[in-house]
Amino acid sequence: MLHPKMKKLFIGVDVHKRTHTTVIINCFTEKLGELRFENNIRGFEQFISYVKTILKRGISPCFGLEDSTSNGRNLARYLLNLGYNVKTVESSLTYTERRNQAIAHKTDSHDAFCVAKVLLNQLDTLPDATMNDDSWTLQLLVSRRNAIVKVRAALKNQVHSYITHHYPSYRKFFNETYCKAGMEFFQKFPSPSKLKDTTKEELAELLYNKSSGYFGISQAEKILMLVEKDGDTSTEFQETRDFIVSNCLKEICHCNEELETIESEIKKHMKQFPYKLETMPGIDTVTAAMLISEIGDIRRFASADKLSRYSGISPVACSSGDKDKNFRNKQGNRRLYEIFRNIASRSICKGRNNQSPVNEVFLNYYNKKISQGKTKRQALIAVMKQISKIVYSMMLHQREYIKPTIPKTENT
Repeated sequence: MLHPKMKKLFIGVDVHKRTHTTVIINCFTEKLGELRFENNIRGFEQFISYVKTILKRGISPCFGLEDSTSNGRNLARYLLNLGYNVKTVESSLTYTERRNQAIAHKTDSHDAFCVAKVLLNQLDTLPDATMNDDSWTLQLLVSRRNAIVKVRAALKNQVHSYITHHYPSYRKFFNETYCKAGMEFFQKFPSPSKLKDTTKEELAELLYNKSSGYFGISQAEKILMLVEKDGDTSTEFQETRDFIVSNCLKEICHCNEELETIESEIKKHMKQFPYKLETMPGIDTVTAAMLISEIGDIRRFASADKLSRYSGISPVACSSGDKDKNFRNKQGNRRLYEIFRNIASRSICKGRNNQSPVNEVFLNYYNKKISQGKTKRQALIAVMKQISKIVYSMMLHQREYIKPTIPKTENT
């Protein structure tokens, strides 16, 4: 009787924007064919026609795509519509398979071969490719927001490098440099040369209006005193540098407006999902959207441990003889890993008032792990695992977060 894998062809696809590369192997890892085809309907038809030339009676194809949500989404949809079995292969698994080769090299053909080998070895554990347009759309919104945040961070770094020369004491002007009052001040006065003819009353009025009455004459006097103390910082081509500072600040304002629009659209799209992740301290709407976009359909994970393993949180067990060790897991979905790490970091913080913790339960659990001899990183990963279990349960049962009651003995 034939083994079930002997009745299949394993087809790995390395996807790109314009073209895809596929390698077809059998259960003995024997390479049966290779093809490069275009990322369009005509190319997909050519791909299927090529696969059919290799198929034999009683053999069924199984497809593995390294990326089924972005560049490979159209191909995955095409294959699913034809009724084929399509699996998603994480890039970390392909990377590990590539590193396991005797001679490490990287080509599209070799990557497709590694995808096919992962598909062969882990067929039963790989997640099925799904076409959830709601999750995909949410993922696009989150990706767009992340791109804007990166652009804004780069602009802030540029502004910092400029105004450090213009205002050496600028960090003492405002508690938050990029608050509304700070943005207006540096845009109107990119260097002290623009501030010379401004009285403290005029500056106080500007700060008062932009801060909704928070800043006033005392703040204006403080800024003018610091500027006078720094001395004259003007150099050649000062006007050009002033223009650059003002231009960067305008771009930052534009990014802030775009972020408000994107986040408003994210909140609107989140109504499509029945989950209530925002009820958990440390998870806001944007973080909840990131979790949903990366996890997708929670039912594809049989247990919370499977989600933890998929996220790369669970350690890798290594044993030899009578020695058992656990090592850091560098596989799994690294984007999801970073999301859980950020939630855990926020949860054990004491908040802006530095008194009450964001989530006392996780802070106590973190301190407990530290007292047991764990390092800070190990204790944080333990908190991440607990959070992943709670998120799994909340999504599976569509429930709100219920904070456990902490006995008084644990607080003392």
